[in-house]
Amino acid sequence: MDAVTDRSIESIVVMSSAQVGKTSVIENIIGYFISQDPAPILVVQPTLDMGKTFSKDRLAPMLRDTPILRGKVKDPRARDSGNTVMQKNFAGGHLTITGANSPAGLASRPIRIVLQDEVDRFPPSAGAEGDPVNLARKRTATFWNRKIILTSTPTIKGVSRIEAAFEASDQRRFFVPCPHCDEPQTLKWSSVSWPENEPEKAVYACEHCGGVIEERQKLLMLQKGFWKATRESRNAGFHLNELYSPWRTWSEVAIDFLEAKKNPETLKTWVNTSLGETWEEQGESVEGENLLSRREAFDVEAIPEEVKLLTVGVDVQADRLEAQLVGWDTDNGAWILEHVVIWGNPSTPEPWEELDAYLLLNRNGHKVTAACVDSGYLTEHVYSFVKPRHSRRVFACKGVAGSGKPAIGGKPRPVGRIKAMMTIVGVDTLKDNILSRLKMDQGLHFADTLDQEFFDQLTAEKAVTRYRKGFPVREWVKHRPRNEALDCLVYAWAAQILLNPNWEQLGKKTRPIKRPEETQGIVRPRTRKNFVKSW
Repeated sequence: MDAVTDRSIESIVVMSSAQVGKTSVIENIIGYFISQDPAPILVVQPTLDMGKTFSKDRLAPMLRDTPILRGKVKDPRARDSGNTVMQKNFAGGHLTITGANSPAGLASRPIRIVLQDEVDRFPPSAGAEGDPVNLARKRTATFWNRKIILTSTPTIKGVSRIEAAFEASDQRRFFVPCPHCDEPQTLKWSSVSWPENEPEKAVYACEHCGGVIEERQKLLMLQKGFWKATRESRNAGFHLNELYSPWRTWSEVAIDFLEAKKNPETLKTWVNTSLGETWEEQGESVEGENLLSRREAFDVEAIPEEVKLLTVGVDVQADRLEAQLVGWDTDNGAWILEHVVIWGNPSTPEPWEELDAYLLLNRNGHKVTAACVDSGYLTEHVYSFVKPRHSRRVFACKGVAGSGKPAIGGKPRPVGRIKAMMTIVGVDTLKDNILSRLKMDQGLHFADTLDQEFFDQLTAEKAVTRYRKGFPVREWVKHRPRNEALDCLVYAWAAQILLNPNWEQLGKKTRPIKRPEETQGIVRPRTRKNFVKSW
């Protein structure tokens, strides 16, 4: 906030962990300019919906409850107040709120103060107009005293907007003095330690004297701390991680870490949101030859007891259907039980009838709970198959490429002439998860019946970073002709996410199943349970 009022600084970058006050800083900057230095202000959120939420939940209460701001913006209920959810006028300026996905909101009036929140969640392009960060920056061209503020938790190394902006700044870090030797240092995760299996006793070790610093000493360290630039630049950049937070103890961070490291996806989220650092993939691809030795002694006939539910992913080809059966445990671990090929022309009923029988199989008390069928090819035939099977949670799905897209683009919705239920799948996001698990050798289990061809297909794509219009774009490309094993695993994973299972409930020990002779004469009424609540 001091940097915003420094006339020598034009651009301010905040790369930090989540919940350390970034949005509050944005609110305070808005309040300052409304009250002390009126100017045209633009606030950019990742989407228009997030912009509306910010306006209603954060901005409106601040304008209402802050005495010096009360009355600066007219009551929205007054006629011609100039106060709407996304546009607020005040004496000497105005405030516009928009989404990075709205080209119109980024290309209208000149702006002096641009505030862009969570820029790593911005889409690569605002429609066909180009990078939303640059579009917003161009709005300030006519002001000599412009201010451009970017904040975000980072994402993937090499693609992260906020990391690139921070590296171009003076990279200020917060130094705190050791209570034992008084030497200043930045708080690093590598200096946090705890006794084995006792993260609630986490402490911090001084990098200079090795003295043990306890949680109760942190507040005094923060009060004596100071920001220090680590390189020269006209842009001010600030980095902060969760170890500094007065609202989070080191033991809570340690407990979160132990839970997050169980699988790569949650560990990646923890690195981004707790350490405020980018996630660096351990590799862009893996070789199928190296995976054959990781098979385990289980298969569809001997489903491991860890497996609590089954899903199936189906890929449609010109002369066959391919289906992959995946089991899931309570730690979100995936057990690939088998991959089958159903030969036949999918334009005829026979392959679909065989697929239906496959989905209905009872495997030692386990039944398929949900399935996703790719609808990118022979779309109408896929819709005709899934339509009468909605009650069995068989859905059509459409894969959409692109870094940063959600794994599931909302609930299944009716599409097509017959209103079949279809969901959008962020295939690149799920492929990133699979790659991370393959690299870390964690969270993926392979049946010993899977052959080399399966692993070659599973690793048939690699992630590459390409530059388009000067911006890095991460995308997946095939380097082998067949990739059905990977696609089927992606769709099976999407089916599991759609279920949103209650893992804690599934992990509880189930009652033993009574034998038929024990239930003789007992008649129970059939009830229709709510699927979501039951899971």
